Amino acid sequence: MLRFPPPAPSLATASKNPNPPLVWTLSRHFRFRHCLKPFSFRTAAVATVEEGVRDGGGETPKRLRWDEICRDPTEAQAELIVRLSPKLSRRCLALARRVVCFSPLRDGDLRLLLLEWVRVMKPRRADWLAVLKELKRLEVPLLLELSRRCLALARRVVCFSPLRDGDLRLLLLEWVRVMKPRRADWLAVLKELKRLEVPLLLEAYKYSPPSNLTFLNAMHWCQVFEFALLEETFEANIRDYTKIIDAYAKQNRPEDAETAFLAMKNRGFTCDQVTLTVLVHMYSKAGHLNRAKETFEEIKLLGLPMDRRAYDSMIMAYIRAGMPERGESLIREMDAQQIYAGKEVYKALLRAYSTTGDTGGAQRVFNAIQLAGTFPDARLCALLVNAYCEAGQCDKARIVLDNMRKAGLEPSDKCVALMLRAYEKVESLEKAMSLLMDMEKCGVVIGKEASEVLAKWFHRLGVVNEIEHVLRDYAS
Repeated sequence: MLRFPPPAPSLATASKNPNPPLVWTLSRHFRFRHCLKPFSFRTAAVATVEEGVRDGGGETPKRLRWDEICRDPTEAQAELIVRLSPKLSRRCLALARRVVCFSPLRDGDLRLLLLEWVRVMKPRRADWLAVLKELKRLEVPLLLELSRRCLALARRVVCFSPLRDGDLRLLLLEWVRVMKPRRADWLAVLKELKRLEVPLLLEAYKYSPPSNLTFLNAMHWCQVFEFALLEETFEANIRDYTKIIDAYAKQNRPEDAETAFLAMKNRGFTCDQVTLTVLVHMYSKAGHLNRAKETFEEIKLLGLPMDRRAYDSMIMAYIRAGMPERGESLIREMDAQQIYAGKEVYKALLRAYSTTGDTGGAQRVFNAIQLAGTFPDARLCALLVNAYCEAGQCDKARIVLDNMRKAGLEPSDKCVALMLRAYEKVESLEKAMSLLMDMEKCGVVIGKEASEVLAKWFHRLGVVNEIEHVLRDYAS
């Protein structure tokens, strides 16, 4: 039978008992290589450490060193540590660093850390206020304080291995039987596992027959969430199913998302606009146009309100399927309902027209972007230039380029290279030279890509040597 830790002993009892029970001793199995160096508080049996410094006939545990922090902090933690005020006293700075890197799964109870700081540093009121003010200024995300029952499960899940521990569901069943969790406990564990991005590591199953393994794919907290949805103590609602469907969609697992969606309907939950929009986004991202259309039409048939995300996902599905005209019709439908598409959708639609040389569609989308109140940047203008260049309409592309400069936008090197390639196709060297002279007058430096296009063009014409002589004479 799995052993979960009993209620924590009082501090007075812990100090009298030099050899606490095994379940309260952090063995090597529960240590992490990236954590703080092992330490123990004199008053806390929970944090007893096996490794000690032998002195005479007995062993004394290593003391907490306040000048140490996480061996391998995350980027966010390292940034917060750097931003700590240099005006803090050393005792305040020591505590602030520890709190920034604190994790209940690794370090136990935050109160024990504070007790040890009080015992060693003897802080005054000003020290407490300085630490609190600094943590509030940096908006330090104080990590989730887990209850004992939640901490017991979280530690087991972090160290779980199917080859060693068997089926994770058996662990969860035993936790439910012993701890009698409530919905708040499930949510606390799930939130902490998701925050830490704890992967349920599956050791190489090639050393064991696959039939002995329940899960062959590396998963995150979805495994625990799947089990929780079936438990009465979790009291699942439609938003819980939406969360796991969205998690499957982000992991590119549409089959599992569909299974969860069917399970939701089998339990009597009515589909709402949020869940169906998540499905539309998933199908659009996976390239399943027909399924995205069916789900999108289902939202309309149910009379549910349509939001921008549903429209954007459906437009992107049409663009990925090579049907930008259908996506443009949805934009007009959105305008009628005073719903405005995102900038990325407009940019994707403009790129779709640009690559095919559809100047009419590209110009319509470009005008729609301006009507939506978005000022076109150099990249959007370059897509319009590319559309005219692909269609062989060099004069109109030149007009777009001139309008860019009048609007204060400097043409990029790629944009100039597109114009030179278009002039090369129609053998219009005179217009290309005129463009380059205008660029030079405006202070635009010709970049590498445009220079390579020009060099290849001159080499094909066989005038490379003549150009070199002209440039030398001009330089002298």
